[in-house]
Amino acid sequence: MAKTGSLSINSENIFPIIKKWLYSDHDIFYRELVSNGCDAITKLKKLALIGEYEEPDETEYKVQVTVNPKEKSVTITDNGIGMTEEEVEEYINQIAFSGAQDFLNKYKDKANEDQIIGHFGLGFYSAFMVADKVTIDTLSYKEGAKAVRWESEGGTEFAMTDGDKEQIGTTITLYLNEDSTEFCNEYRAKEVIEKYCAFMPVEIYIADETAEPQYDTIEKDELTEKDTIIETILEEAKTEEKENEDGTKETVEVSPAREKYKILRRPKPVNDISPLWNKHPNECTEENYKEFYRKVFMDFKEPLFWIHLNMDYPFNLRGILYFPKINMEYESIEGKIKLYNNQVFIADNIKEVIPEFLMLLKGVIDCPDLPLNVSRSALQNDGFVKKISDYITKKVADKLSGMCKTDRENYEKYWDDINPFIKFGCLKDEKFAEKMNDYIIFKNLEGKYLTLKDCLDANKEKGHENQVFYVTDEREQSQYINLFKEAGLDAVILKHPIDSPFISHLEQKNEGVKFLRIDADVNDTFKDETGETDEAAKEQEKKDAEALGEIFKKAVGNDKLEVKVEKLKNAGLSSMITVSEESRRMQEMMRMYSMNGGGMDMFPASETLVLNANNSLVQYVLNHRDGENTGKLCEQLYDLAKLAHGSLSPDRMTKFIARSSEILSLMTEEN
Repeated sequence: MAKTGSLSINSENIFPIIKKWLYSDHDIFYRELVSNGCDAITKLKKLALIGEYEEPDETEYKVQVTVNPKEKSVTITDNGIGMTEEEVEEYINQIAFSGAQDFLNKYKDKANEDQIIGHFGLGFYSAFMVADKVTIDTLSYKEGAKAVRWESEGGTEFAMTDGDKEQIGTTITLYLNEDSTEFCNEYRAKEVIEKYCAFMPVEIYIADETAEPQYDTIEKDELTEKDTIIETILEEAKTEEKENEDGTKETVEVSPAREKYKILRRPKPVNDISPLWNKHPNECTEENYKEFYRKVFMDFKEPLFWIHLNMDYPFNLRGILYFPKINMEYESIEGKIKLYNNQVFIADNIKEVIPEFLMLLKGVIDCPDLPLNVSRSALQNDGFVKKISDYITKKVADKLSGMCKTDRENYEKYWDDINPFIKFGCLKDEKFAEKMNDYIIFKNLEGKYLTLKDCLDANKEKGHENQVFYVTDEREQSQYINLFKEAGLDAVILKHPIDSPFISHLEQKNEGVKFLRIDADVNDTFKDETGETDEAAKEQEKKDAEALGEIFKKAVGNDKLEVKVEKLKNAGLSSMITVSEESRRMQEMMRMYSMNGGGMDMFPASETLVLNANNSLVQYVLNHRDGENTGKLCEQLYDLAKLAHGSLSPDRMTKFIARSSEILSLMTEEN
């Protein structure tokens, strides 16, 4: 006798909410129904293990997804535990059992909320996002159970009758609405299932009911009892004529006669039921890790190294985090951490579970204990989730520090690629910064790697206590690098955009330590301390410096130009530009936050033109203040200093080239 009725708990409210909340990812129904099928099979296998179910010989557990574009339908079949009529009544007709009642109570007033990370509580009813009609045919494993057929159109009224299913398990058929017919396309179905179900623990197969059968031809020794033989193909022996040494010819058999078989193509599962993260690290080879990385992330550049997470207490967590070879442009670093729950894909890069700095990596994390039927905001405040995040951070820090201590050669080899990630982690996570404090290294001008302590100790010996000098562009700052090398000083190379906030972080964490770019000032080590020391000579030097300042300001046409005169050991160096460390950092910070030009003008870089009093060209300017070509020479010295410090504007470069030609012409005329 057929049973009809209305679904409980205000169906007129639940279904509009299902459609609204899940609309942006309405392909989720595949995940829900396929994972339900996998759960049903897992339960049956457990019953078989404890002796409550006698498993037939050679049972092949699987979930079969069949699409039919002509009928606009999708069928999902499992050979799992199945349901009795009472269980259909409880699990299907009473939506509250699946968690939907709780879902409604919590979120019915949050119409604009759209950040749901899991819809497992809705389970079966996600089918009504895409289907106008849904049927269930099911047969329980229980002895004497009868098959049940359930049918519903629109999701508010149902009919339940005796069914005719003969095999244990459940078949769900969806008759898709007009907006969702894409899902009865075999390739689209495969795409979605590979997205959500690529690592589910039961084999999943996909077939198009309307497609022509596909065949393979195989050898006899490849044939199995499960193969459906369509045709036996007899191949005759192959022969060829061979000439003997005595000139006679004979026919020899090259390939014997053999049988081949035309069979229906063997279906292949679309998923991997034993993902690498579920294996013990000792069972995995280097090639296993690399192959998994290529397959999951479609990245054919080899990762630098990886961390295999394997934890059972106080929570269950498995995963693999890969350190990819990252680009030097900080803005282009893009990672992807895939989050799974019992091998079911949940989402990418959930920041409440994955620390923000780890999102620069690529990897997978599977945590069956993670609560799913909550919004992102609720998850963020969950103490259990915070413990997971802290554990992941600790494992990453342990891996990196361990590598630095026991495999320093590879650590240094990877440093250029991984240092933006580590520095970002130190800026974002206090605990990570503490653990990594002694394992931050810097590459110096000679290509050697030094810790912060190494840098400070070396500079202290040279009279620069608590100072670390650095370079951001080896080409543009080559003149300053040469001066440093001549003076026996060292500097470290910090050319990544993240280095600017990172050195500020180090200065805050290490009291008294100061990072200075090598063009921030004229180092005392460069200066020539010999010469006149009496007061009259010093007074004359002061007057000369003031005079040179006025001459250069007038020649360059900049009354605000700061000019400084120093006696430098390198007499061949005529002029150079220095920029205040504080003002340059302010400029970099504003540039990082993309402030407009007006904002940049509020904090102009404090630039100083340094003239070398020991240089003959500077002395020429001093001695020929009113000379015909003195102005040209001043402009030339200024532009040379600017070029050595970076570059000239297009207008100044044009004038510089013309002026250089003019000066060369004057030299030619004099000769």
